Amino acid sequence: MSGYDSAEGLTVSRLLRGPSAPRARLRELLEDGSGPVLAPGAYDGLSARLVEQAGFDVVYMTGFGTTASLIGRPDVGLLSGAEMVDNARRIVAAVDLPVIADADTGYGNAINVVRTVQAYEQAGVAGIHLEDQVTPKKCGHMSGKAVIPAGEMAGKIRAAVAARRDPDLVLIARTDAAAVEGLDAAIARAGAYAEAGADLLFVEAPTSEDDIARVARVLAGVAPLVFNWAEGGRTPPLPLQRIGELGFALVLYPIGTLLAATAGIRALLATLKADGTPAAALPGLPAFGEFTDLIGLPEIGDLEQRFGS
Repeated sequence: MSGYDSAEGLTVSRLLRGPSAPRARLRELLEDGSGPVLAPGAYDGLSARLVEQAGFDVVYMTGFGTTASLIGRPDVGLLSGAEMVDNARRIVAAVDLPVIADADTGYGNAINVVRTVQAYEQAGVAGIHLEDQVTPKKCGHMSGKAVIPAGEMAGKIRAAVAARRDPDLVLIARTDAAAVEGLDAAIARAGAYAEAGADLLFVEAPTSEDDIARVARVLAGVAPLVFNWAEGGRTPPLPLQRIGELGFALVLYPIGTLLAATAGIRALLATLKADGTPAAALPGLPAFGEFTDLIGLPEIGDLEQRFGS
């Protein structure tokens, strides 16, 4: 988004702006009815800015990518709630878009969920998703998951609803039960979580198009649905048109940006290792000036002119 306010003809720094109602904007997008809302994954402020500059309306803070980028480890519950919230805060500060954040299991019981919701809300996110895995959790497309009782998770959702101060904060209930108890049990859990107050339902990792269609058919009218287009995961990579036909309201693309960054870094390092310099790789990279513009150096110059002596 531009850093300029055309009505006044003055530069308005992202660093000086007040809240732009991203939560209300997310709800507007979800209720628009024109098709699924697309939310590419971001794992840091830079990747979030790239999502924004590509023209998307929503950023998704991936827990998988957050774990990989912060500590170089897999998504198996190694990060604390405080580390996840800190990353969410940085991503929110980097963009003007609504940010939906992975909040894992809520980092404990229903009482912990109260604090988790309030911390994410204070960080400025527009929505979070909570899942019904046993702590420590695992990525939804890994094997060896376990889930808590459905009633306990419903209590967590009720706690999340009670904890939010802004009613526009979007609460997404995710169930990982399909891989543990079967698809019918997962669908039943999702319905119970809707009754507990979840705004959207997220049945993780169905493994066939028939299963995806069954989720959409049975839960139609219960609450809007989330489709996780997990790059390389267990869920079939359906075309967007088919996802829209099935009625999903939100599509997450959690790790494509992370995988692309990994591939790019690997290629650069291979060139550096082989040649002793990165010169051969530079034509495929952003120029230095282009990159500094991308991360907001002109905005800093405007602030220096405005406030400098």
